[in-house]
Amino acid sequence: MRLSLVPLIAALAFSAFAQTKKGPGGGFRIPIEPIEIGDYTGFESIFDGTLKGWDGDSTFWRAGDGVIVGETTKDQPLKQNTFLIWRGGQPADFELKVDYKINNTNSGVQYRSAELPDVGKWVLKGYQADIDFPNMFTGQLYEERGRGFLALRGQFTKVEEGKKARVSGQIKSTEDAKGVIKIGDWNTLHIIARGNTLIHVLNGQLTSLVIDDDAKGRALSGLLGFQIHVGPPMRVEFRNIYLKKY
Repeated sequence: MRLSLVPLIAALAFSAFAQTKKGPGGGFRIPIEPIEIGDYTGFESIFDGTLKGWDGDSTFWRAGDGVIVGETTKDQPLKQNTFLIWRGGQPADFELKVDYKINNTNSGVQYRSAELPDVGKWVLKGYQADIDFPNMFTGQLYEERGRGFLALRGQFTKVEEGKKARVSGQIKSTEDAKGVIKIGDWNTLHIIARGNTLIHVLNGQLTSLVIDDDAKGRALSGLLGFQIHVGPPMRVEFRNIYLKKY
């Protein structure tokens, strides 16, 4: 598949500069407009304040006050990771914007994913924009029940068929990338998927970019979903969920 450079250019614009104009000498000046993280032009909301259009275990998922909540407790632990699945389609090329907040352990936003009914109900495999409270993995691209880590935070990688992901460039240092994430508070995640190019942006900063040339291993469309993870009690919240399809 021919690689489209549009999403790569767009992501770099988000992280480095918003808009430039030519100066009097024909060169370029410093940007004059800030990044608009909350710009939803061309997007549609896929969350109406209820779980209409979403499918998950009601033991762990609920909606209220404009927020989707996934929560486990000491009395209601998980035996395996479970997901809240959006049933509105299986997007191929798209952008997703969502705010999240987490208070413990690990979560993630699934995309281009598939169900595994033989493993259990509400179980997904596929690309995941990783989220965790200790802030060790947030912003990276992980493939749930698949090829594992495809890009750590701060990396630009390429994946070839039958090979592990290889780092092709460093977006920024791990510590710099970590610094854009607000622990215990709301963060805005922006996922861009175009063909075999996958981009994660957090709070307006590019955190990982993958070109997936593994024709056998990759997915070019699939389900969206949110994860709650096995382990100690945890709570993750999602709001302002907007999707733009191409």
